[in-house]
Amino acid sequence: MKNVYNNPIIRGFFPDPSIVRVNDDFYMVNSTFQYFPAIVIQHSKDLVHWEIIGHAVTENEHLDLSELADSHGIWAPDISYFNGEFYIFATLRLNNYPENQTGQLRKNLVMKSKNPEGPYSKPVALDLDYIDPSHFIDDDGTHYMITAPGITITKLNENCDAVTAPSICVWEGTGLNAVEGPHILKKDGYYYAIVAEGGTEYGHQISVARARNLFGEYELCPYNPILKQKDENAQIQRAGHGKLVQLQNGDWWVVYLCGRTNEGRFTTLGRETALDPVRWTSDGWPIINDLKGPSSEQLSPALPTVTYEEKYFDDFDSDKLGFHWEFARNPKHECWSLTERNNYFRLQLGDFDLDTIKNYNTLLRREKEHTYEASIKLNFLPEKNEEQAGLTCYYGIHNFIKLCLVFHDGFKVRLSENRNDIITIINEIDIPYQGEIYLKACVHKQERSFYYSVDNKEWVCAGVISDCRFLSDEGVSVGKHHTGTLVGIYGYNGGNGSRVNADFDWFSYE
Repeated sequence: MKNVYNNPIIRGFFPDPSIVRVNDDFYMVNSTFQYFPAIVIQHSKDLVHWEIIGHAVTENEHLDLSELADSHGIWAPDISYFNGEFYIFATLRLNNYPENQTGQLRKNLVMKSKNPEGPYSKPVALDLDYIDPSHFIDDDGTHYMITAPGITITKLNENCDAVTAPSICVWEGTGLNAVEGPHILKKDGYYYAIVAEGGTEYGHQISVARARNLFGEYELCPYNPILKQKDENAQIQRAGHGKLVQLQNGDWWVVYLCGRTNEGRFTTLGRETALDPVRWTSDGWPIINDLKGPSSEQLSPALPTVTYEEKYFDDFDSDKLGFHWEFARNPKHECWSLTERNNYFRLQLGDFDLDTIKNYNTLLRREKEHTYEASIKLNFLPEKNEEQAGLTCYYGIHNFIKLCLVFHDGFKVRLSENRNDIITIINEIDIPYQGEIYLKACVHKQERSFYYSVDNKEWVCAGVISDCRFLSDEGVSVGKHHTGTLVGIYGYNGGNGSRVNADFDWFSYE
């Protein structure tokens, strides 16, 4: 019996996939935007099962994202391999400039490593105001950066740290808007230009053109779009931004982004990573899944199955955080520890709440399904009003939910939300408290129920938020919205300057 898999293969906030094969191993990178460490790197043997093995940027001094707005930062990285080195290119999306100023909104970063998991060199910035860079090496060894808009080609030096010729747009796409996610693939004497079009929302697609010469002229594929979701009722939508990869046996596949709808056209989990087969037609064109659109279920690639065990319960017994964790922005390392109190994540409460980019050391992991439970054990003794720590379901500074223990003329459990910059306390409960509490979020589609316990046996409902569409790309009405909902832990000293600690004994996601 042949193995089958379900899309998406990488579930949760893993957009803009780029892939490379080196011998029998596959490596992938995805966008991380303002989250840190930046540019998640994953490994697979069979294209279906993936394990996070590191990040391309792990040092604060290598990349400062602390002042960037939500959904800015690292966009659309690309991973490639040449002469024993891994290359990662990525866009650094800066904040918008006021209307009365001009300036560069984007830079493109280049970093290298001998090892796929890193460490990578400090990013070198190429000051070109383009997006979605990918790396193409022609047969003569010349390096090019391929960027949007359309297929824009920039010649680089041998080290890929300097531009050596003006950028040239050689193909503008098929005529749709937002022609991005570009890649060049050379096969059988043709240069294939592969782009995403139509915007990274509903109606996204992948289109192709080809030329005998890198700089054109490019002819359109007669089968365009080679990937598009045309069924408005299908759960998998927003399919596009893909990169092809060839297997050891000569088969071709593509990884691409998609989004799963959650009770309507709301992709709470953000954009995810999907996989489908590629077939080359007799007239030399690639088509994805026989032009049937993204698949929900598919026959697995002809590779030995190798699975990985993902960590869903973290008791913080290691001296390093697991790769599944992300900070909301660059962390202040002096304000958190895994060793100051053994087997705990110790968080020194900061001066800023979740509704500002000045907040730091909020620790999060990606939601992976529309139904799950997350819980924590917290040891915490606040003493001043508004000192708080607890659990958060977090889309960004404009949209989140908090379930916390807070001191406000006594110990209380508080449930609150920030819904597009409207902060509301849903419920606040006085509790007898001895310094230890358990908090839990139960998520079922668009409804989220929250509970607390003082003994991990009897749970009390702290409140239910029945409409959580604001925790989705489509539900955000303030700023950019390209990420997805995460769940994790936070602390806030109420703005009073105190330096009290909150100790998290464990975090469970199931």
